[in-house]
Amino acid sequence: MFGQLNIDTRIEEILGKSLETRISPEEALILMETTGREFQALLIAADSLREEIVGDQVTYIQNWNINFTNICTGTCGFCAFKREERDTESYFLSPEEIVNRAKVAWNNGAKEVCIQGGLHPDVDAYFYEELLQKLRLELPDIYIHAFSPMEILYGAEKANISLSEELKMLKKAGLDSIPGNAAEILNDDIRRVLCPSKMNTDKWIEIVETAHNTGIPTTCTMMYGHIEELKHRVEHMDILRTIQERTGGFTEFVPLTFMHKNTPIYKSGISSPGSTGIEDLKVYAVSRLIFGDLLPNIQVSWVKLGFKFAQVCLTAGANDLGGTLGEENISKSAGAEYGVKTDAENFQRIIRNMGRLPAERDTLYRNIRLV
Repeated sequence: MFGQLNIDTRIEEILGKSLETRISPEEALILMETTGREFQALLIAADSLREEIVGDQVTYIQNWNINFTNICTGTCGFCAFKREERDTESYFLSPEEIVNRAKVAWNNGAKEVCIQGGLHPDVDAYFYEELLQKLRLELPDIYIHAFSPMEILYGAEKANISLSEELKMLKKAGLDSIPGNAAEILNDDIRRVLCPSKMNTDKWIEIVETAHNTGIPTTCTMMYGHIEELKHRVEHMDILRTIQERTGGFTEFVPLTFMHKNTPIYKSGISSPGSTGIEDLKVYAVSRLIFGDLLPNIQVSWVKLGFKFAQVCLTAGANDLGGTLGEENISKSAGAEYGVKTDAENFQRIIRNMGRLPAERDTLYRNIRLV
């Protein structure tokens, strides 16, 4: 496949291996450092493996985000969304208002509602339970994708119950799956600087594996481009791969390029100003080769990348455009400039322009329908 490119023999061996079996962390790090024709060969290999595993369909979902509060007790240096309760811009939606917004989403074609918020002092696991019950009563058929692992931990601690008890309770109340955020970079040296008040790596792993073992699938994410090194990105993806080998509970991998502009950690001079486009492409390509068919779905974040560059990343191993979103405030607060909602027709235009096949999906990548 790579003979005419005249690339380094070691890179050619790793890429050839990647098309047959999953590569090692050491090999993935070598690929993360490629430039020139070796980098181009990496993209070709990743796109080839994508085609083999999931074909030419590019999937998306019609969904709606509801960030129910920006009041938070956390101290994450990468967050520009948080407000103190006394701030004029702070807000806290009642369960009834959340239900009303979900009804609007459902009436506008959304199959899924994604609900997340800050760590509000008045929120606990029983608040989540009440919210789910009210949503399920009014919208019995909508898919509820809600509460990051950090929210799950916070809710359990505030309610003084175990993670297992909470997750079973929330599943019974109507929770379908969990967004795999709060992972950032799964390295405790990085986390002590980036998000000191969040759980450590082992606790994040415990939460998502407990969810999987309770029958609640999750996505998985990686936020990169701040204070981490290339080796930390590879380490993070290898941890996710190990979890997937144990539980099979991840539905997709979502790389999240760091939105730096308005964040405390950037304003204080600690972090870099996000990743470059070449770095983004490497993350998508290397993640495809690391995960292989173990985790078939890799999603581009159009909110962070913009539609044009999201389209490019779909040629580097990714196969999913995510959701139409409806309203999304967390990335916008940090400095994302590409809007907070779109429509299915825009996705279809982008996908067809690539010569690929647009397909609507549900949250679990079932019921895929070509459009």
